[in-house]
Amino acid sequence: MALSTQSAPGARAEEHAGTDALSADNLSVFYGDKEAVKKVSLRFAKGSVNALIGPSGCGKSTFLRSLNRMNDTIPDARMTGSIWFDGADINAPGTDVVSLRQRIGMVWQKPNPFYKSIYENIAFGPRYHGVKKKRELDEIVESCLRRTALWEETKDRLHQSALSLSGGQQQRLCIARTLSVEPEVLLMDEPASALDPVSTSKIEELISELKQEYCIVIVTHNMAQAARVSDKTAFFYMGNLIEHNDTNIIFTNPENKQTDDYISGRFG
Repeated sequence: MALSTQSAPGARAEEHAGTDALSADNLSVFYGDKEAVKKVSLRFAKGSVNALIGPSGCGKSTFLRSLNRMNDTIPDARMTGSIWFDGADINAPGTDVVSLRQRIGMVWQKPNPFYKSIYENIAFGPRYHGVKKKRELDEIVESCLRRTALWEETKDRLHQSALSLSGGQQQRLCIARTLSVEPEVLLMDEPASALDPVSTSKIEELISELKQEYCIVIVTHNMAQAARVSDKTAFFYMGNLIEHNDTNIIFTNPENKQTDDYISGRFG
């Protein structure tokens, strides 16, 4: 599914293809005159979990929201630089933003199920994108609930309100809802920060399973969580990308003193 009516320059498209699912090239994000993200370049491989860490206000969530143009909803936000996905710059004129957000899905910090039944939360997206047959919708709903370990917990109450679920179940339902439209990349903005330890563990297990099929980019303040679930970690500070490396290196032998100070709790 093409994202843009304009084709990307061949050489640059090839440069950002291959094993990368998504990449940012010299990306800056401004809110009015404030530069919240400063010339960040990052690449995210297919089949990987990538953690974005750093103190509050460092730009990591702003950067995450840029990856499927959610910052478009903020009136004074603007971006410079490029974000490459499927051989195209998503910021190019003519980009189909609806298609983009279908293929690069977002899971928010707090569970936000629709005020609908469990079934309709998952069926809504596929139906919007043209799936009409009940049998197909039933199969999608069951598949997504199984993949998020919710089927056994919900199969006998699919037509009850999604708000009847616990917080952890609601967050897994939101992940199932995102999966229902067959994305290629999952963006997660502190998906377990509002959950209890048992629910957090289930979300982390789910992330580890989903990376077999998706590129996942996750913002987290939980250092232990980043160490457990991610393959690569990027440390942000004051809008700058300070360091990006394999997670085990970031947490055991970082190259930058600022990274070491943050990981060890000396600031942030």
